[in-house]
Amino acid sequence: MSMRSTVSKLIGAALSGIALSGCAARYGLLAQAPGFERSFISAGRFTLTSYSRFSKPGEPVRVYIEGDGRAWVSRTRLSDNPTPAEPLVMELAARDPAANVAYIARPGQYTATGAPGCDASYWDNRRFSEEVIAAVNSAVDAVLKRSGSDKIELVGYSGGGAVAVLVAARRGDIISLRTLAGNLDPEAVNKYHKVSPLEGSLNPMDYAEKIKDIPQRHFVGSKDKVVPPFVARSFSEREGDGGQERITVVEGAAHSKGWLENWERLLSVPVSAGGSK
Repeated sequence: MSMRSTVSKLIGAALSGIALSGCAARYGLLAQAPGFERSFISAGRFTLTSYSRFSKPGEPVRVYIEGDGRAWVSRTRLSDNPTPAEPLVMELAARDPAANVAYIARPGQYTATGAPGCDASYWDNRRFSEEVIAAVNSAVDAVLKRSGSDKIELVGYSGGGAVAVLVAARRGDIISLRTLAGNLDPEAVNKYHKVSPLEGSLNPMDYAEKIKDIPQRHFVGSKDKVVPPFVARSFSEREGDGGQERITVVEGAAHSKGWLENWERLLSVPVSAGGSK
């Protein structure tokens, strides 16, 4: 890996969280949650891990998209396993009272034993590449087919927020979009941290106007120093939400803290069609 690539991904260490103690045990969270079943979805060049529970076929499915995970071991060393150190997004999904809930991991995360390896560039520079977004979009199709529904509510955490926007931009069945600490403008985030842009990745900011008619809610942590609140505000402004009606600041929340204990309350906050266009 080049020095340029190493330097450009310093932010990856911040987005990755603490060290992983072992990914096998992490399977148990949703696998043991009532009603959830694990599946491995073949999606393009990837096999994505998914958990889902469907109790009311035909009703909307709330789909959670995982964050960037443990993309980096340290500020200078790329991880060989981007499975999240802490299963925050799984826990959010497990606590969701919706009738139909699904979780989709990103490439390389929570992989099955013996599954083909995944190119590490897909949790580095190409984490939001066309291939990744197409794969997650295909996984959403698979979830939808199993659920018997034709409507989706997307939820994305951190880099999963970027993926959620990019997936929403190519679908016509998204009835709501929620992000938590969402990296909705990776270019601006990397500039903020004084590192190089993600070469080979799409930028959600370029698709803001395309999804402006989807009801949304963007939750930002008042103490988030990884993806600061200005990122969601800029994204919302690009959509035409001049009144910032789609933004909810969660006081005291940091990038990975303050979400789980507030999630059931935050889910009750209505999504918004936005302000003036």
